[in-house]
Amino acid sequence: MPSTPDTSEHELSERELIYDWNSVEKVAPLSPRRKVTFLDETLRDGIQSPSVVDPTIEDKLRLVELASALGIHHIDIGLPGAGARAVEDCTIIARHVRDARLPIKLACAARTHVNDVQAIVDISQKVGVEIEVLTFIGSSPIRQYAENWDLPRMLELSASAIDLSCKHDLPVAYVTEDTTRSRPEVLSKLFANAVKHGAHRLIVCDTVGHATPDGIRNLLRFTRNLLDGIGRPDVGIDWHGHNDRGLGVVNSIFAIEYGADRIHGTALGVGERVGNAALDQILLNLSLLGELPGQDLSKLLEWCTTASRATHVPIHPQYPLAGSDAFRTATGVHAAAIIKAEKKGHAWLADRIYSGVPAGAFGREQEIEVGHYSGESNVVYWLRKRGYEPTADLVAAVFGAAKRGNHVLSDQEIHEIIRQHQAG
Repeated sequence: MPSTPDTSEHELSERELIYDWNSVEKVAPLSPRRKVTFLDETLRDGIQSPSVVDPTIEDKLRLVELASALGIHHIDIGLPGAGARAVEDCTIIARHVRDARLPIKLACAARTHVNDVQAIVDISQKVGVEIEVLTFIGSSPIRQYAENWDLPRMLELSASAIDLSCKHDLPVAYVTEDTTRSRPEVLSKLFANAVKHGAHRLIVCDTVGHATPDGIRNLLRFTRNLLDGIGRPDVGIDWHGHNDRGLGVVNSIFAIEYGADRIHGTALGVGERVGNAALDQILLNLSLLGELPGQDLSKLLEWCTTASRATHVPIHPQYPLAGSDAFRTATGVHAAAIIKAEKKGHAWLADRIYSGVPAGAFGREQEIEVGHYSGESNVVYWLRKRGYEPTADLVAAVFGAAKRGNHVLSDQEIHEIIRQHQAG
């Protein structure tokens, strides 16, 4: 701790309350990279967002099925310690995964409190499935100061939670909340204590979205070197990122490069404040980077739209892949290039000439619209796509309406123009 709990706030500096891994230098090299897996936090961390509606159990089951179909390896299905409804939902989900023989592995969150852990043990024994215990405690000096925690108490709470999990043969991942602002001397003791008591993974958390890629490199090197130093290179390292600086996705990719072997995220990045790292975008990018050979992401779009409907979180039109504008263009130059590529009979080219993401690979297609920045080729394309003969008079009517307006014409508006033109 930087000071005793009764120290005046005015006597504490930012440097004392926030350890900044982003500025650390001279750290040792990384251990070799490992196989990377993913953990879906949509049904736990994701639904903690103040704007999210807790999905119905039917929607939760569908989200679990879709996550499994996407090849996501693990899923956090809730915090049973939160109350009776959480216990009921977690139990139903666990039973469904068991009965449907889904390959996805289950996990539940727990505070470092034996009551939270016991709730997970009870569900596991009732359903007859293994559930990984993700037991968490705040580790940064600012959290310690606010909570009046001291290190001996934190070590005791952590050990008790891990011991109870191991007693019932449940795997344990030890979560240090706010790891990216925690002091190395505290992390060293917490990590070593957790591993000694049986934790098989350490979850490094950017709980408030503080980290930059440099900070991730320094922190993960520190963690890996610590595990190697205590003779436990077999212990896995998770990265759990948030998006407060808008770095959630890119930080997760850097975390993989710097040695994390399990990455957390949520569908659409839902979560507290500005959200968690968007797991759909992480998977999308890794696929385009060639890092997920053979992994079927054909249901990625459905996962996003299902999550949106289930949580009542609308998808922004410009959201990658799932947004309504993701593959739309009404700009004449852009549309003309796509049309020319299609005329060459080159679908691959048409799908990429003005798109960094190939729409066809993820169940979408390039869409050409008509608006005030369009050319006549947009109108001709739109009409032919919908079975209308693009006569000169009809093209002129639609094109003129678009140029007089200040927005992209909706299908309904263009159909009305066609109707009026035909009525003549």
